[in-house]
Amino acid sequence: MAVTIVLVDDHQVIIDGVRAMLAPYADRVTMVGSAKTRAELFEVLESVHPDLIVTDARLTNDSGFEILEDLQRRGVAVPVVFYSAYDDEAYLFRALRAGARGYLLKQASGEELVGMLERAAGGETMIDAALAGRVALLAARLQFGEFWPGAHLGLTQRESEILDLVVKGLSNRDIAQRLFLGEETVKTHLSSIYRKLKVKGRAEAIAVALREVRFR
Repeated sequence: MAVTIVLVDDHQVIIDGVRAMLAPYADRVTMVGSAKTRAELFEVLESVHPDLIVTDARLTNDSGFEILEDLQRRGVAVPVVFYSAYDDEAYLFRALRAGARGYLLKQASGEELVGMLERAAGGETMIDAALAGRVALLAARLQFGEFWPGAHLGLTQRESEILDLVVKGLSNRDIAQRLFLGEETVKTHLSSIYRKLKVKGRAEAIAVALREVRFR
């Protein structure tokens, strides 16, 4: 039987896009409901009982983390898989610590998404391949006491990579192309970098980086 999912995302275009992406694989994975908010999700769950709840990490007024906590608090035993544009190790670790069944990226193809959802429904904890390699490398480095530049300032490895490219003078578009990311994803990472460095913009971030971060 096909794996059934309910998708939670605050953008209708994403909901429609995922539904269209899954359509050719209806015999394997089927979307039986969707919601844009946490409240809508619980309304949907009154009438359908999916194998998985697939949610974005960040919503307009909620988050996937709050949804996961609320499900656990209410005793709703449906595994949760995060489906996000944010390829951030901090989000991944937070999701797994909270009990998520997986963390997938929106850049996955239909075949990749279907395969990962099937395995998640089968009990495996799934991590998108684009993140898995970095997580393995991070684990190896931590085991030997090695850290990336900027770790002492609270930057993730991806944020450190982006800050390094900012220091080198690359534009957001150039950074996106170099790291195979969307420009909006780069902007989101930059906002996080500015917050962690307690600066207001690019110039101040570069100044802090030159003063406190030793890039390889």
